[in-house]
Amino acid sequence: MIDESFQWRKEYTVNDLSESVLPKWLFENGALYLHGYDKEGYKLFWFRVKFHTKDPKVQFEKKKFVAFWLEHYARREHGKPLTVVFDMAETGVSHIDLDFIRFIVHCFKVYYPNYLSKIVIFEMPWIMNAAFKIVKGWLGPDAISMLKFTNKNEIQEYISAEYLPGYMGGIDTFKYSYPPLVDDDFQTPLCENGPIASEDEIESKEEIEADSKEARECSEEQVLNSKKVCSVEQISKPEENDKTDSKTKNSKKALTVFKGLLLHISPSEELFFGSKETGEKKCLIVLTNVTKNVVAFKVRTTAPDKYRVKPSNSSCEPGTSIDIVVSLHGGFTASLQDRFLIMAAEMDQSSGAGVPELAQFWKEVPRNKVMEHRLRCHVVESSKPSTLSLKENSFNMPTKTNEDLHLQLTQLLQVNKKLQEQIDYCVWFQQLIVVLALVLVVIAAFCFYLLYTQRC
Repeated sequence: MIDESFQWRKEYTVNDLSESVLPKWLFENGALYLHGYDKEGYKLFWFRVKFHTKDPKVQFEKKKFVAFWLEHYARREHGKPLTVVFDMAETGVSHIDLDFIRFIVHCFKVYYPNYLSKIVIFEMPWIMNAAFKIVKGWLGPDAISMLKFTNKNEIQEYISAEYLPGYMGGIDTFKYSYPPLVDDDFQTPLCENGPIASEDEIESKEEIEADSKEARECSEEQVLNSKKVCSVEQISKPEENDKTDSKTKNSKKALTVFKGLLLHISPSEELFFGSKETGEKKCLIVLTNVTKNVVAFKVRTTAPDKYRVKPSNSSCEPGTSIDIVVSLHGGFTASLQDRFLIMAAEMDQSSGAGVPELAQFWKEVPRNKVMEHRLRCHVVESSKPSTLSLKENSFNMPTKTNEDLHLQLTQLLQVNKKLQEQIDYCVWFQQLIVVLALVLVVIAAFCFYLLYTQRC
């Protein structure tokens, strides 16, 4: 399998596949793209079958296009599974291409194993039943359970209306277009102090009033906290972050760090929010500039209406760190589908760091000079009674993070391994004693036999 994968990657030049290499019409066609998430938080890989026609002349290019998307996703998400959606609305016999489907199935079986969570098939025409019986044979018995045949009434069992188009019964207004390459539809969230001047996003009157009220509350709270901080000398940085905002329960520095060329970002992969029961509404992102120049950054999200980010568009001096507070707005709750994108680029020393300068900088900076890193949301469900949670908080007992649990689990596994080795040694030693005892018994029996024969 390793040899076959390398041969395939060489044949399809997977390492070198890019937008500039592939024909532009493949992107403009809109038959394949990544967009949205299912209810488990897995990325949706859309196959709009009605836009696909069987043509042997361009079949190899289409297969390379599939390889491009899978490699693009694999490099970005590092092993996180995705959900394939075969949208077969308005399709017929002319759209059947078993060779192409077989290639897609083989990609997930051999070249990108464990990347497939499920295949959602929407409104498959009855005339294609025979074709999909063949597909089931390619998948094998273990993977058949991944096939989910759905219609307009059933598809929301797997994908929420938020990421379904209108003809599927959803409310997603997304319409595919190229360029640019379809991404996670990241948009700039609203800053807690109001909208960002450099973005063409307009808030409603109600949102502006809500933001200004939140900013006033935040400023009052900061004044109270600053008085408390002044009375304590030589306080450590994590404690400062804790006292700056009493609502930011996750403000302690995370243990995981993504080490980029321009910025070190903590946490490295996930932002932990609480459910409605736990009430965790805020998270902290720490950016550290590891270059010798000023680094401009901005934060974008797939759910700009739900989150407030402070600051969301600023700069970081060389060798310094900056804390970004991400908070849920109003009555919203975090979901597994929500994503954050952190973009960063080096600035010239002569460039200013004000809002107009940053806006101009992001318009002019080349795409290949921008560092990007994605964070996903994780919702922590509380399984403990509320009284117990209150008691723990009153005694300031730290909550265990995933890293702590992972460390404890690793230690337990190591102890278990040592115990197993000791048990194996004891068993081996007991077996050795039994064998030696049997040998002694045989020798003794032989000696008695010799004595008996001599006496006779």
